[in-house]
Amino acid sequence: MKASFVTVEHLDRKPVVEQEIEMVERKGLGHPDYIIDSACEEASLMLSHYYVSKYGYVLHHNVDKGLLIGGRAYNTFGYGRLEEPITIIIAGRASTSVKTPTGEEKIPYKEIITDAVRSMIKRNFRFLDFDSHVSLEVRVRESSPDLKSVVEREKEMPLANDTSYGVAFYPFTPLESLVLNVERHLNSPSFKSRVKESGEDVKVMGLRKGSKITVTVADGIVSTLTRDREHYISVKEQIKSEVEDLASRIVGDHDVTVYVNTADKYGTNIQNEIFYLTFTGTSAEHGDDGNTGRGNRANGLITPNRQMSLEATAGKNPISHVGKIYNVCAGLTARRIYEETKRLKEVYVRMLSQIGKPINQPLSVSVQAIPEDKMDTGLIRDIEGIVYDEVANIRKVTELILARKVSVF
Repeated sequence: MKASFVTVEHLDRKPVVEQEIEMVERKGLGHPDYIIDSACEEASLMLSHYYVSKYGYVLHHNVDKGLLIGGRAYNTFGYGRLEEPITIIIAGRASTSVKTPTGEEKIPYKEIITDAVRSMIKRNFRFLDFDSHVSLEVRVRESSPDLKSVVEREKEMPLANDTSYGVAFYPFTPLESLVLNVERHLNSPSFKSRVKESGEDVKVMGLRKGSKITVTVADGIVSTLTRDREHYISVKEQIKSEVEDLASRIVGDHDVTVYVNTADKYGTNIQNEIFYLTFTGTSAEHGDDGNTGRGNRANGLITPNRQMSLEATAGKNPISHVGKIYNVCAGLTARRIYEETKRLKEVYVRMLSQIGKPINQPLSVSVQAIPEDKMDTGLIRDIEGIVYDEVANIRKVTELILARKVSVF
């Protein structure tokens, strides 16, 4: 493999931790954008496993065009009901039939996708029920012959089925680690067992201004478990306290202020008060919609201080779609470069493909780094060696995705 596609250069800018303003967001488990990402990704995984079990390899598919249309609900303290279901639409392309020596074999793709979404919701939610609360529309059509031929004609090394790129960086800043871990903690089984009223729709926004951090949490508190205003306020205080405790362990040298459900409005007349209550644990039940690719990037965060790809990773096939594979590979590469060289403050990796070319032959891999000292020849060679190794072994990315060992949002 020739070195011509790799470019390593010094990035002349302040590391994010030294910039005055930093913003980080994570949309959590029950956010409508996260739900539709999860639905599309689960559909892809289940299609992939079916294809492998029946035919020995993953057939072409991309089910990465998803839309969640919010339902309509009524909530008050101690009571809630869903009056109009949440609609999930999964659209895209898939191999819906296969020619065999005995004829054409139909693939039950609608049933596979339906079971996938039902399983995802059952696994992630306590109060949202697929059969009672969700209306699923599967708008998947047969894959185009040209893309099928690109993907399926090479079994040893898949060919890229898009001209696209993946982007990643490493390491995370303290604020990035905090935002990621706040959402994961608030949606962990241990926290939910202690604070059952906390819904799955947790969104976390972090702002650092100098050494001061502001964390804003939105949590769709479950109406049926919350007796009254005082109970609701006590739940908010529990959430706030947990976040503060977590922050003290992750960013102990920063001044951290935590806010929870800042749109709430208290007053003397309950008719004019506002509380973030949900029946199902998600704002998708009433007026909030979701779209595949509008949520977290492949590393689980939305980071406007960083280089990012706007590619939707969820739902793309894990064999040949570089919009998924290169984002994951770039992340693995960036982490290895940082951890193995031990000489960088930050590193960014951008991988670009060309449709129809083997995925282990990218058109370009750009590595930009902020060194601790200087970018000398030895450091550049070490970085190049890691890039070549990761690209040469890029098929492991598919295995990691299918085994659920890497996150794609």
